[in-house]
Amino acid sequence: MIFDEEINQIIRNIKPSGIRKFFDIAATRKNVVSLGVGEPDFITPWHIREAAIYAIEKGRTFYTGNKGLPALRKGICDYYRRRFNVSYEPEDNVIVTVGGSEAIDIVLRTILKPGDEVILPTPAYVAYRAIIEMAGGKVVEVELKEEDRFKLTARDFEKAVTDKTKAVILNFPGNPTGGVMSREDYARIVPIIKKHNIFAITDEIYAELTYEGTHCSIAEYEEIKDQTIVINGFSKAYSMTGYRVGYILAHKDLIDMIVKIHQYTIMCATTSSQYAAIEAVNNGDADIERMAESFRQRRNFIVKELNRIGLKTHMPEGAFYVFPSIKISGLGSEEFCEKLLDQENLALVPGNAFGQAGEGYVRISYAYSLDEIKTAIEKLEHFLNNGIR
Repeated sequence: MIFDEEINQIIRNIKPSGIRKFFDIAATRKNVVSLGVGEPDFITPWHIREAAIYAIEKGRTFYTGNKGLPALRKGICDYYRRRFNVSYEPEDNVIVTVGGSEAIDIVLRTILKPGDEVILPTPAYVAYRAIIEMAGGKVVEVELKEEDRFKLTARDFEKAVTDKTKAVILNFPGNPTGGVMSREDYARIVPIIKKHNIFAITDEIYAELTYEGTHCSIAEYEEIKDQTIVINGFSKAYSMTGYRVGYILAHKDLIDMIVKIHQYTIMCATTSSQYAAIEAVNNGDADIERMAESFRQRRNFIVKELNRIGLKTHMPEGAFYVFPSIKISGLGSEEFCEKLLDQENLALVPGNAFGQAGEGYVRISYAYSLDEIKTAIEKLEHFLNNGIR
């Protein structure tokens, strides 16, 4: 059989992840320093791990309800009320998912019809475009500019809206830029969302890594709350990437539709991981603060050092990435990263992996120890001074 002719055209046309390309190359080499992975370097706090172990020891290993354990759904709603002043009901407004990735997928598959447009501020997390296209939607990019501190402006947003616009994806704090939207920023785009009756899909996975003030969720705005779909999870805030627990918060009618896809494709999130998440969401606030303070210190160090060696870098207000300009090198993003890997054994992610708006930049994760970050800076400085050839 000639498989190429039998494969779904949409899937065939989707490009592999630009992040994974460099991870795969780096994995074949020895002594590579990589600042590419978006994963906290902290071990999951013991009391959270213990909750998962205890659940297994007690034989709590069966399916849960499709929407997730009631205690977890209640904990999530209490958490959003406590941390972000947003109210949802555990019976009506929550689905527990297999990480935030499943949440993004089933939300977009639920709301999109073929040809619907989704406004995607870029540079953007690599999965959004692929998932939109797999769901039959069309991506409409809006460039986030460094001079706007990588925020979505009302001016650029409204220009992108058409009569085919179904949704906008908001990821703030943002991957890869670390951009953050304040209440004032959201107040300028909320009237546009309401006026055009479009969905606001807000991916808040980095909400707890907001360094200047506190995170603002667009779900706070009651006038568009019925149009707002919140996606979040436990991976970044609690260093629980391998547990694969995320969730969706939305209007009951949307939840009732979204859960149909979830129940037929997934059934439920892993039971022991859900028990770990209950412990995290109810008793993990101190862990959040401790890890966030460490990331803040690393951010301050790496931004200062990158600017010192000549790579212009804005101060990100959230997440754990910096997005320095490499334009002084005269190289494109991919060429810069390829040469850097070849000559210095240092793996970074080219900015254009996150959309064409990322060309001329690279993404560097500071979810690594200060020693690793210092080594990476030394390699970068040597490359800039001696290695670009």
